Formats: sequence, structure tokens, C-alpha cells
Amino acid sequence: MYTKRNYSLKDMLSWTRRYIYIFLILSLIPVILYTGLRWYWLHLPWLPIGLVGTALAFIISFKNNASYDRLWEARKIWGGIVNASRSFAIMTSDFITNEHAREKLSKEELFKIKKQLILRHVGWMTSLRHSLRAPKPWEISYFNKSDREYIDTRLNIKEHKNSLEEELNGYVTDEEKQFILQQRNKQGACLKLQSNHLRELKEKGYIWEFAFLEMEKMLVEFFALQGKAERIKNFPYPRQFATLNRFFIWIFVFLLPYGMMHEFDKIGNEVVKLAQSWKPYPEGGYHHLIELIGEHFVWFTIPFSVIISWIFHTMERIGEVSENPFEGTPNDIPITTMSRGIEIDIRQIIEDDPNDIPDPIETVNDVQM
Repeated sequence: MYTKRNYSLKDMLSWTRRYIYIFLILSLIPVILYTGLRWYWLHLPWLPIGLVGTALAFIISFKNNASYDRLWEARKIWGGIVNASRSFAIMTSDFITNEHAREKLSKEELFKIKKQLILRHVGWMTSLRHSLRAPKPWEISYFNKSDREYIDTRLNIKEHKNSLEEELNGYVTDEEKQFILQQRNKQGACLKLQSNHLRELKEKGYIWEFAFLEMEKMLVEFFALQGKAERIKNFPYPRQFATLNRFFIWIFVFLLPYGMMHEFDKIGNEVVKLAQSWKPYPEGGYHHLIELIGEHFVWFTIPFSVIISWIFHTMERIGEVSENPFEGTPNDIPITTMSRGIEIDIRQIIEDDPNDIPDPIETVNDVQM
């Protein structure tokens, strides 16, 4: 997630520069044909194009609202993971005791059990992160050159550079890691291991039965939050809307200069008539310059067409990159950073050695990952 107060214009232009080149070419060709070859018939009435632009604005607005809802829901899900993780850590810290145990354990042995549960929970978040970062066929950042360039050159997505097997080291035992990696739903396997461990602790008396039920409820909550995140990941924004919206944008961008060109030419003719009505020119006047501008006023089609095309297309692109909030783009949910923050919090709750607790993940180019 971008951490600057605002995107800079330089960032936006850099991100969309390839499309700007296309808009420039699409607007330049008809103007050259219109002025150079005098194909004055090469134009379209502005009214239908304006109607298309109005309808397109509504469609883009609908898509952006739907995309923002997906993004905001994803943020609420990870906010729920933050809260539930802290609650689980408090329970782990206070519910695991010798009060009902048949065999008493030392304080160090009890802490080892607590830390094992907490680290395994971090292993669950790690598995969930990797699952959510895995590419899907409909996710455009893996194929779009502008997005791919930004991610590869300016960001450092851990899930893209490190395997799950590497990142699980230190959080689960080798035996548990082998079990997790063999499962299709690896994050679900982590919660199964947690439940098995809690049951064993309950049977040995280290967790009171009521406390065991409360901790199991937290695992159920983790399953629910995991399922909500997987729902967003595995069900895309409906393709019929996304695909048609993209086609409509490009149709509008292609037609736009053909409608603007004739309108600017008419304005230019009026400017020429106005300049000619001032004759005879006063000495030192700018009438010749004004008349020259009027004669070539049609060329203003190019910058205005590029600007309008850029505005419409960029609005559509903003909705497009917000559809899938776990890809790892600058506008996505920073699940890696949030997971590290959760890890720090819950390890501090059980009073882990500060030297063993990792540092927060720093932003890269003002982006949280």
C-alpha cells in the first residue's frame, strides 16, 4: 500500500506512459489525414461520441466502486486477523498453566509450549500470504508490462522471491513443515496442527476445558477469516463487466479524435474570420499570428484527445488494479507488512526474548508490501 500522502504526477505518468504513446498515435493519424491529405470527410458527429463518453463514465464509476468494495473488504479481513491474532496470543499466554495438569511443567517448559503455538500461528499467516500472492489467470499485474515493470524494479515482494518452504523455517518443525507442504490447502493444514496440539494440551491438563473451547473458537475464527480472503482471491470481478469495460474504453479512445477534429476545425475557422475582420491590421499587431493559429487550430485535437483518453483510461486502470487486492501492487493490501506487525505484537504478548523478535518490514519506495 502506497504510504506517500499523494501519488506524484511523475509516478502516474510513468505508470501510464505506454498508453500515452498509443493515445498520441491514435490522435495523430486522423489529424494528419484530415489536414495533410485534406480528407475533410474524415470525421464523426460529436453528439454520439459524447453520449458514449457519458455512458462510459457511469460504467467506470460502477466498476471502481465494486473494485473498491473488494479492496476495502480485504482490508477489513486482515484487520480481523490482527485482532483475532492478538486475542489468541492473550489466551495462549494466560490459559496454558499447570493448574489442572497431572504433570507439572517448569515455567520455561510452559513458555516453550506457548511459543510453539505462537510461531505456528505465524506459519499459518505465512502460508496464507503465499496462497494469496499466487498468480491467477485473471490477475493483470503478472501480464501488464507497466505493472510488471514497477513490481520487478521498485518493489521487493517476499512471496515472489522466497518459497513457502523457506519462509516456514523456524516457525514449524521439520515434520510439521513436511505435512503442511503435502496438503493442498497449506494454511488450513497449519490450523489443523494447532487444533491437534490444543487437544493434546487439554488432555494433559495444561488447558482447562472451557479455555480449550475458547481457543478452538479462535481457530474457527481464523478459518472464517481465511475463507473470506480466499473468496476474494479465487472469485474475480465478473469477467463480462471487466472485459466489456476495457473494449468500450478503447472504442471511445479510438473514436474520440474523429469527433474532436471537426469541432476544433470549426473553431479555427471562426478564429480566422475574426482575425480577418480586424483588417487593416494596426502596425505591430498580432493578427497574423492569430490567423495562423486559427488555420492550424485542428492540431489542438491531439493534446486534448490525449488528455481526455488518459483520464478515462487511467480511471479504468485504477479500478482494474484494485480488483485483486492481494497481487502485490502498490495499491494492494500490505499483507506481508501486516503479518510481520502481527508477529511482533503476539510474540511480545507472550514475553518472547526481544532479541528473537524480528524487526518491522521497512517500506520500499514508499510502498508497504
